[in-house]
Amino acid sequence: MTEDLLSLIKENVIQGRIAQDDEGFDEGLVGQPGASELTEKALTEGVNLEDIINKGLTEGMNIVGQKFETGEYYIPDMLASAETVGAAMEILEPHLAQSGIKSKGKILVATVKGDLHDIGKNIVSILLRGAGYTVKDLGNDIAPQTIVEAVREERPQFLGMSALLTSTMIHMNNTIEALTESGLRDKVKIIIGGAAVSEEFAQSIGANGYGADGFQAVKIMDALRNSMKG
Repeated sequence: MTEDLLSLIKENVIQGRIAQDDEGFDEGLVGQPGASELTEKALTEGVNLEDIINKGLTEGMNIVGQKFETGEYYIPDMLASAETVGAAMEILEPHLAQSGIKSKGKILVATVKGDLHDIGKNIVSILLRGAGYTVKDLGNDIAPQTIVEAVREERPQFLGMSALLTSTMIHMNNTIEALTESGLRDKVKIIIGGAAVSEEFAQSIGANGYGADGFQAVKIMDALRNSMKG
């Protein structure tokens, strides 16, 4: 029964269905429980929280990632699935806090100064939460000094910055320089992403990693986390 429930959660992530009134990519799903109802049911039945996240939500998004890479899914499809995971995680987060399940680490995320685009950042935030990280989203159009102050106050292990525009990506470099001047650069691992940036740009400004999309961002985060252990 538990495995059936987890399988249904996974399938509804793939279908991008938050609630029972939602349509999916396949026909005939309206009226059937969505990811939110199924997550609530799993909690009621005492299903392990980590299983809900790993075997339901994360496995579902892994398949969505594969479909995105092969061109079967487009950005709106991936966004629908990410929002589905986000809705389920909102239900789970109070229970995670009570359960004592340890976070993999804290990450601050922000879209840099002058840039109002946040779809990519929001997808990354949802995927990181689903992967077990504590995420604090500073928002978009965030100035370097604001990010520095947040790093000082929050003491995260990681910082994620996003830029869609070539005209705003310079503020990633400005932020890293401001962190260096404040003596905080060595306290945080920095990963950047967004349409404007590349692996080469990440290396040129001294970032610790570059994620081409949300799925790669999670992999980079896990790799950085493992390197910090060693």
